[in-house]
Amino acid sequence: MANGVLIVNKPEGFTSSDVVAKLRGIFGQRKIGHTGTLDPNATGVLPICLGSATKICDYLTDHTKTYIATAKLGFTTDTQDVWGTIIEEKTKEAANLTSEEVRAAILGFIGDIEQVPPMYSALKVNGKKLYELARAGIEVERKARPITIYDIQILDMKLPEFTIEVTCSKGTYIRTLCHDIGLKLGCGAMMTSLVRTKVGQYTLEEAHTLENLQKAKDNGTLSDYLTRIEDVFPDYPRYVAKGDDATKRLENGNLLEVSMLKPLEDDSNDSAGQCQTDARELAKTIRVYHEKNGFYALYAKNNSHSYKPFQMFKPE
Repeated sequence: MANGVLIVNKPEGFTSSDVVAKLRGIFGQRKIGHTGTLDPNATGVLPICLGSATKICDYLTDHTKTYIATAKLGFTTDTQDVWGTIIEEKTKEAANLTSEEVRAAILGFIGDIEQVPPMYSALKVNGKKLYELARAGIEVERKARPITIYDIQILDMKLPEFTIEVTCSKGTYIRTLCHDIGLKLGCGAMMTSLVRTKVGQYTLEEAHTLENLQKAKDNGTLSDYLTRIEDVFPDYPRYVAKGDDATKRLENGNLLEVSMLKPLEDDSNDSAGQCQTDARELAKTIRVYHEKNGFYALYAKNNSHSYKPFQMFKPE
């Protein structure tokens, strides 16, 4: 079974679940999961977890994300994008706007804000996905949720269209952001394209197409496309459980004393090793390795003398 993280460039017209289904065929295994829904008409970075890496799907979902989106002023649709049904048109109002007004409205969304999730989304209400209710002509009240827009760069503005690069927290709907910009300007707006360019440390440049992955399967080189699970946590110091007692404790997911941990020789980050003499410098979370079986678990600081298991990644 393949274990690791795969960075896919999701094609237009595929749901995130479609990508998972395709990859199950390519890898010949069922234990595969995606790290958050990307709209079917959107493209770009979609981290996929395979095997024991499925345990970190939620961790990757929580990462900051970056998108490039284009929107058109003067139109409001039921899906908040160009693929929906137009429910209001205010092209005359949009034509009267200046670049300065549009720029000010866009940049006004930077910071901690609240956003009402769209009806056409995968969020569930009473066990039903919102988009299922929307397709049945049912609209339900949605509570505004706190999100953070860390940055917005205006890449192009040829009114009534504009293109922006948005860096945001999890749970942000970019088409809703475009919709809300239109509301603020009094003319409406619909998103016309969306590309996710970054999820956490992963960028579009390192993402693989489904076509290339199929070729890799045919060539027997699929493993070359996987990122190791341990590399998802580059900021956590690396330690090996030394000795038979420590190894058995690790294998059983038990507490480890600081004295049982030895910094990997090729690791320059010694913060937990230093902890053996100065408890104040204990790293909060560390990567722990089995002497024979490599990366095995994440351990979190328990007290000044020990670590407790946070997440096990015993090879499958």
